[in-house]
Amino acid sequence: MNDEPVGVTIKVLDKDYRIACPSDEQDDLLASARLLDVRMREIRQTGRVIGTDRIAVLAALNIAAELLQLQRSQGGADPRVTRRLGRLQERVGEALSGEPPLDSSAERV
Repeated sequence: MNDEPVGVTIKVLDKDYRIACPSDEQDDLLASARLLDVRMREIRQTGRVIGTDRIAVLAALNIAAELLQLQRSQGGADPRVTRRLGRLQERVGEALSGEPPLDSSAERV
């Protein structure tokens, strides 16, 4: 398992974000970004929600609700997966909000 961080560029609603994550988690980060992008585009297309921040929050809430339902149906979740998903959500949220990265090169997941 390689925990050495690598810089990954993700695209959400046509905007690029540079995120640092362990190289062995890069595929998961990219898949998460694609899922978030799809969900945000679906919400934006309804025309009922205006503003990237509001769209991002609604998409995150919808994804989190689906995760909770899945956890309940499976009798709970692996705490490691829950922590990792939490870190990913936190970092993507920070990138979307325009907050400065944790280090000078990129954010770390």
